[in-house]
Amino acid sequence: MLDNNLKDQLKTYLANLKRPVELVLATDDSEKSQQLLALARDIEELSDLVSYSQISDAVRIPSMQVTSPDTGTSMTFAGLPMGHEFTSLVLALLHSGGHPIKQEQAILDQIKALPGPLHFETYVSLSCQTCPGVVQALNLMAAVNPQITHVMVDGALFQDEVSQRNVMAVPSVFLNGESFSQGAINLEKILSKVDTNAAARQADALKDKAAFDLLVVGGGPAGASAAIYAARKGIRTGLVADRFGGQVADTVGIENFISVKKTEGPKLVASLEEHVRDYDVDIMANQRVVNVREGDILEITLENGAVLKSKSLVLATGARWREMNVPGEREYRGKGVAYCPHCDGPLFKGKKVAVIGGGNSGIEAAIDLANIVEHVTVLEFDSKLRADEVLVRKARSMANIDIILNAQTTAVNGDGQRVNGLSYKDRVSGEDKQLELAGIFVQIGLVPNTEWLKGSGVELTARGEIITAANGETSVKGVFAAGDATTTPFKQIIIAMGSGATASLGAFDYLMRSSAPA
Repeated sequence: MLDNNLKDQLKTYLANLKRPVELVLATDDSEKSQQLLALARDIEELSDLVSYSQISDAVRIPSMQVTSPDTGTSMTFAGLPMGHEFTSLVLALLHSGGHPIKQEQAILDQIKALPGPLHFETYVSLSCQTCPGVVQALNLMAAVNPQITHVMVDGALFQDEVSQRNVMAVPSVFLNGESFSQGAINLEKILSKVDTNAAARQADALKDKAAFDLLVVGGGPAGASAAIYAARKGIRTGLVADRFGGQVADTVGIENFISVKKTEGPKLVASLEEHVRDYDVDIMANQRVVNVREGDILEITLENGAVLKSKSLVLATGARWREMNVPGEREYRGKGVAYCPHCDGPLFKGKKVAVIGGGNSGIEAAIDLANIVEHVTVLEFDSKLRADEVLVRKARSMANIDIILNAQTTAVNGDGQRVNGLSYKDRVSGEDKQLELAGIFVQIGLVPNTEWLKGSGVELTARGEIITAANGETSVKGVFAAGDATTTPFKQIIIAMGSGATASLGAFDYLMRSSAPA
């Protein structure tokens, strides 16, 4: 199942096992089952501490349960954990086998103290970049606390179950049979949802922090760059963010990051975080900022009520997918309305879908989906496509892609449980038309995450972008901004990083001049 190169790498990892690990397999005669069995045999051959056994009955077949006989912990992979989930399997083996978990002791103690039983199930697609982070967080919890179990379910392999539970976006997490979360969620946020006192403890821990010299709001490329440049100046630096990596965490292939031929969003995010943590930066993750107040010492208020103070700020809150803002869109979000074709596309295998938007992202999504689904209809508001000509030629060459121009989407239709179509208006004839389909992928650009700044004194454009000077300075004294949330043209990762460095240096210059004696 594994090639020699992968075997060599895995053998090196498994040398870190400290205690036995047992793999319990449920298989049948299907191809996936036989592949899973071959994978288990390969793993067993690579370590004397790994063994496997088979059972004849299970809730899901094929599946592989990774257990620790010593601690009684377990986590399960329903499907073949390859692709992006192979790393999840490796970590499950290491954590079950007693290899130290790289996590703050306070977090591990919090997990150990959680009462159970807590049975998590996460529906994924193996092409999803976001899913492994969720799977690994829940597997970690299961490895620490025997009252917690977790099952990764490959949605493409268990289509009947996906339909029954109305799973139409990944990752979708269920806790004790009830819907728990959908989309990216990290360990700290999971804990804050299951541990009702977590938010109050976080607020207490944050409220007494001394004022920073520079505080960065946002953990994407711009925010990470700003924090590193500030810390290198030797000033007291903090970074507060809802999640590290921002939109980059949801990006699939990155091939225009200079000096790196090709990488993937989650890998780049991991490198960004690792680089920031190499410096003396106070990182406050999983915190959402709701307000900023002007003054000689700037104050930001967090969603949990805590107030942080700083002599200067760099706002790098990034952007998110733009919504259509039509009836039914929010009602059916995650129930057929999706924004990540790479993540959710496999859930629509053999079905009809639409892509809204004829720019590069829309046409790329259509091409990608056409290899999975029965048919793709692209709806473009304009009279022409805005995508690169090479992408347009490719899309038009594919028999199961139709492109409709001058199409104004007016409503998302559904049966109360899931999408079953959409309505659009022909902007030339004025005729209202309907499409029957199972999914709608919205690819119409980005909107800056700046709503919380309205009324703060920070000047915004009509589109909500923060207006900045050449050095990143905003209309408020001591407040600088960077990245996709600003008027900086061309929303690219490498440009956001440069923008973050510029804003940080601008803030440092401001601090030097404002602190100089009269």
